[in-house]
Amino acid sequence: MTPSAPDLAVGLVLHPRNDVSGSLDRALAWARSHDVGVLGREVDRARLPDGVAALPDADFARRVKGVLSLGGDGTMLGALRLVADRPEPVPVLGVNHGNLGFLTEVSPAELEGALARLVAGEFSVESRGALRVDDGDGPRLVAFNDMVLRGTRGAMSAELVVGADHFGRYRADALIVATPTGSTAYNYAAGGPVVSPSAQTVVVTPVAPMSGISRALVLGPDEPVVLRPDAGHPATLEADGAEHLEVPGGSAVRIDYVPDAAHIVRFDPARHARRNRVQLSLLDLPLRPDQLLDLVPAHIRAERGLRVPDPPQ
Repeated sequence: MTPSAPDLAVGLVLHPRNDVSGSLDRALAWARSHDVGVLGREVDRARLPDGVAALPDADFARRVKGVLSLGGDGTMLGALRLVADRPEPVPVLGVNHGNLGFLTEVSPAELEGALARLVAGEFSVESRGALRVDDGDGPRLVAFNDMVLRGTRGAMSAELVVGADHFGRYRADALIVATPTGSTAYNYAAGGPVVSPSAQTVVVTPVAPMSGISRALVLGPDEPVVLRPDAGHPATLEADGAEHLEVPGGSAVRIDYVPDAAHIVRFDPARHARRNRVQLSLLDLPLRPDQLLDLVPAHIRAERGLRVPDPPQ
């Protein structure tokens, strides 16, 4: 018999492939001991224990009071997309089972303490904007990192229109339209600027441009981006690398920026932002010892008696 879903519950979003059963078991044990309801997704039914209702994504997104993401940044992006259509943003807590953790703040060892603070309301929220493509009846694509236009027959060739202004044409391997959240992802790898998550902007960056505009553009949040692949050059628009939309050559697709589309749970925003800056520095710059130590998980630092020194003034 399928268990009934509680009226108010924390929803679970699991990494689609990696084993996160340790964190899953601990989260469920904590929830049961604190009389907190838990909901899962139909796609994860085989991985959920007895007693956890597995719902279709639409019902899951409608019912949950908060979301617990067990995985890496990709899993976190999926969790954000699931609840992006809610009238009021749903707080999403990420437990990092990935490599970087630009979005996820909590380590598996900190899970129970984080859940207690989440239920007690002892947290702040970090608002993130999203990109959205509508089809008249609602969103067809939603992305919190980026939307990427790729040619289906080789190089991408398209015109960019911002508002009513024709900005110019691109011919490149791909064209990235990124949020500030996604500025540290594909946009960063393609040479685009890093944008503060607190900014309300859209970044347009060509990948390996061959002709036309070759620099990144930073646009305002109220400037809709319209991409029109050249006739005879069909393209695919990818959202966070997970979902896609076919764009016939000669047709246009409009991308809008939606502010305050998601709320990410933060317990120590300053430390999380500092860690992200350090992780970016690992790619380009030498680091101070105190910066490297800050990357060590908190529970290991406590066990070893390690303390992160204050940064130089």
